[in-house]
Amino acid sequence: MDKNRKVYKKINRSGIVGTIIRVVLFSSLAGLILYFVYAEFVSYILLSKLSTEYEKAVGMAEIYDKASDTDAELFNDTEYAGTDYIIMDGSGERKYVSGEDTCGKNSYAVDNYLRPVVVYQDTKTDTINFGKRSLKINWPAFFKEMEKQNAGKFQLGFDITTDKKDRDDDDDDEDEDYGIVINEPTSEDYEKIAQLYDEDQLVAMPIWVCADANGGSEKLARRSAIYVNMKDLTIFVELYIAVGLIIFILIVSLIANAIKALIQKRRITSLFTTDAATGAKNWMYYIIKGEDLIKKRRNARVPFAIVNLCFVNYRNYCLCHSVQDGEKLLTAIYRRTVHTINPNEICARASSSNFALVLRGGSDEEIKQRLDSLIQGLSTINQPHTLTFQAGVNVLRPNTDAAGRTVRRNALNLETEYNNACSARAKLSDTDGSGVAFFDDRLVDEEKWVDIVHEKQQQALMNEEFQVYYQPKYDPRTNELKGAEALIRWASPEYGFVTPYRIIPIFEKNGFITAIDDYMITHVARHQKMWLDKGLKCVPVSVNVSRAHFADNNLAEHIRDLVDREGAPRNLIEIELTESAFFDDKRAMIETIKKLKDYGFMVSMDDFGAGYSSLNSLKDMPLDVLKLDADFFRGENAGERGEIVVSEAIKLAKSLHMKTVAEGVEEKDQVDFLAAQGCDMIQGYYFAKPMPMSDYETRMQGATA
Repeated sequence: MDKNRKVYKKINRSGIVGTIIRVVLFSSLAGLILYFVYAEFVSYILLSKLSTEYEKAVGMAEIYDKASDTDAELFNDTEYAGTDYIIMDGSGERKYVSGEDTCGKNSYAVDNYLRPVVVYQDTKTDTINFGKRSLKINWPAFFKEMEKQNAGKFQLGFDITTDKKDRDDDDDDEDEDYGIVINEPTSEDYEKIAQLYDEDQLVAMPIWVCADANGGSEKLARRSAIYVNMKDLTIFVELYIAVGLIIFILIVSLIANAIKALIQKRRITSLFTTDAATGAKNWMYYIIKGEDLIKKRRNARVPFAIVNLCFVNYRNYCLCHSVQDGEKLLTAIYRRTVHTINPNEICARASSSNFALVLRGGSDEEIKQRLDSLIQGLSTINQPHTLTFQAGVNVLRPNTDAAGRTVRRNALNLETEYNNACSARAKLSDTDGSGVAFFDDRLVDEEKWVDIVHEKQQQALMNEEFQVYYQPKYDPRTNELKGAEALIRWASPEYGFVTPYRIIPIFEKNGFITAIDDYMITHVARHQKMWLDKGLKCVPVSVNVSRAHFADNNLAEHIRDLVDREGAPRNLIEIELTESAFFDDKRAMIETIKKLKDYGFMVSMDDFGAGYSSLNSLKDMPLDVLKLDADFFRGENAGERGEIVVSEAIKLAKSLHMKTVAEGVEEKDQVDFLAAQGCDMIQGYYFAKPMPMSDYETRMQGATA
């Protein structure tokens, strides 16, 4: 189950987690790429423009160095005419100002690839921010400045004609769309607008660029304009949109893959946790989800009921209808159960007609009422049939530590707890009706005992801890010893004297009963040989052979060899079969009985009357002895009606040339009645209880009761 849990968790993690990580990483990388594109574009545009403006500042500084005086007309005859500039000393104090002084106080050294350029912000228009390594555009301020600079010239959003040949045409001519609106322009305005457009001029952002003057003892700062033109902006926008679109497509693709992976994961998980035949949740789902639910911290104080719910007559239903109809009925049972329980409880198909539930519990009485109500509703789900359901319940109470504090159920094993619920339901398996049974400490002790027997059985066999007890059979007319039955007891040095009722059912279930059969046959034959050697008068001793042993086609030969190995006469060994053994392969059974008789063994049927096919068995089986079941002499019907049945059974046996043995006889009036009816032997407490070999040997010496 741990391996399956790991597979389940791996399926849950697969596909979606990796895809989510890829989406996050790629989105982060995409953001960095977009930022890098933006930063590189701005740096390239501004730094390339800044380089040009710096060269102009250097040119003005060279003219200033050659001039004898500093005045406003110093640059009139140069290309720098009308430029605002400032002369500062080494400490940055103004020595001379030409034009409007909007130069900021703080200087910034901008790395212009080849050399650092010292710049000052324009105090009136803060559209460019400077840092140690980069320049950033304040875009809101940028567009505001653009509108301000274009005020009275043009505004964005209208149509104008910019073709020079159409400049002086009538106003009725059809204009081409260039995204500009004219506020009643003059011909000079047209020239300015055309010139701006021809140059792709969009906006100028003022800054102050500084150059060394007078050998570096002074600085000249000129008011410059870094122009961003339409071409540059178009390239940037197109590049930015293209990169952004590619990134967007990739992110959408990753997200689509994530969604696809999620759908695929859910489909695989559903297949992993769904019962194919009924569509119900399966055992894997029950264990994984059930343990997760019960182990949660918030559920530490909540009692839970682990339930094994069994549809008892499922096989009969399939026999009368079909397997497909049976599976449809199981589907209906599952859906009704899920609809009945609470949303935070669990129901799954465990196996065949068994459903496993995890219910939030209360007192045992409350749990029983809930299950009785559920069973009552399910019993009429398939009218006109009345269905039978049995439920085993194992209640999990909150766990506490040594200090009495509630702790989580981290060590829970739901398979073990469910098995306990199944053990509780097994108490109802002998009944045909619906019911609810709870697991308790007594069942725990029983399960531990089964485990002990299974662990110790082989060792006990090898150490001959199993002892043969004998219960004599007497002739009711003469009180003469006529036979005996060999019965097993376990004299365990660790667990004391153990009766067969505590071990034989366990051996029958785990298959060890065949080894016990061999052990008993061997020891009875050994004892018979020993008694014969002592000169005692031996009588036949019956040994039970289990139903499981008859699966061996060579059983008769096997028994023959065991007896012959000990040297005992075969006619002193009676092979006793239970009536239930006749319900298996009847042809093989008859062949085995014939072989045993041919080899000289006597064969008897035990518990005649305990089943429902006794007469039919007598018709076919060549038996030597018929043992009347003890229930004939007990219970409410042990009176006149019982005597009639016993009397007729004895007559029937005599007619078939069979001897009769009445077992379980405890009272004298029963002995007298059986003697009067011609019963050959009586086995019961009236004459003797089962006894050790030594006590039986003493009885043999007395020969009578």
